[in-house]
Amino acid sequence: MVNKRYVLRRLLMMFASLLTIITVLFFLFRQVPGGPMSAIVSPRMNEAARQAVIAQYGLDEPLWKQYLLYMWNVFHLDFGQSFYYGQSVYSLIADRFLNTMSLMLTALVISYSVGTYLGAHLGWLRGTSKERAGMLVVLLIRSTPVFWTGMIVLYVFAFQLNIFPLGGMRGMQASYTTNAEKFLSLDFLYHLVLPVFTLCTFYTGLPLLLMRNNLLEVLSEDYIKTARAKGLAERRILFRHAARNAVLPVVTAFAIAIGFAVGGQVLIEQVYSWPGLGREMVQASLRSDYPLAQGAFMLLSVIVITMNFFADLTYSYLDPRVRLGGN
Repeated sequence: MVNKRYVLRRLLMMFASLLTIITVLFFLFRQVPGGPMSAIVSPRMNEAARQAVIAQYGLDEPLWKQYLLYMWNVFHLDFGQSFYYGQSVYSLIADRFLNTMSLMLTALVISYSVGTYLGAHLGWLRGTSKERAGMLVVLLIRSTPVFWTGMIVLYVFAFQLNIFPLGGMRGMQASYTTNAEKFLSLDFLYHLVLPVFTLCTFYTGLPLLLMRNNLLEVLSEDYIKTARAKGLAERRILFRHAARNAVLPVVTAFAIAIGFAVGGQVLIEQVYSWPGLGREMVQASLRSDYPLAQGAFMLLSVIVITMNFFADLTYSYLDPRVRLGGN
């Protein structure tokens, strides 16, 4: 049973971490060359627009008041206006976030499911020619730069064979009224195939290697020997006894991967012209679009910390030996 005091401590640690990150982002913004005033108040603004921007960020107030205003806005999901787009940072992040997660979650679920299954089989086949051949292929793919794989896949299937589109997440003539209509359309799925395939070739290696290495340790445990002595089927021993206990590091890796997926695979989004949050975050930094960059980094931090917390809770469910109520 999960210890409530432990969960409370973890929640307090999460809150403290988020508060620290928010504070760091606040003071980093105040250290831009020329100060925040020169960064967000354009000389071309008329006086009314200038005063509105100053009031929005509290730049005419003492630093401690600016900090309190900033914290108030953050907890109300008000990250201000993008300097480049002139739109709400919240709406921009929400749109790019959905684009990124539709790509990254699809790739992560497929790659971790396939990688965990194949890793369990390779661990079970230790010392055989099949295991050696499988490990050679996995290490070769894992060591290949993902952007290079993306360009090769794009060249073969889009340029040469003309089977899939060159990039983007929808056709030129496509139009949607709702997100559900956009993400469930055949046109979207058609554009999703190549970037997901590229990401899966890269991401599958990590869960596969983790699962294989941990399974090798689990197979030497006494309860595995007992299960074999009982005459249980090999497949049942593998998946009901060995794999369940070997999967714990994979769960942690998956949770962390989801957190960092918010930032997306910037290189893949660039290669396939995917309008995701990762590419937008880099472009915001290059354009000195500080509110958009701050909002994106903050969302990344929240997701990473939250997914680590849920990974801890999942441990106790998968393995009764792991208790969250330790001293």
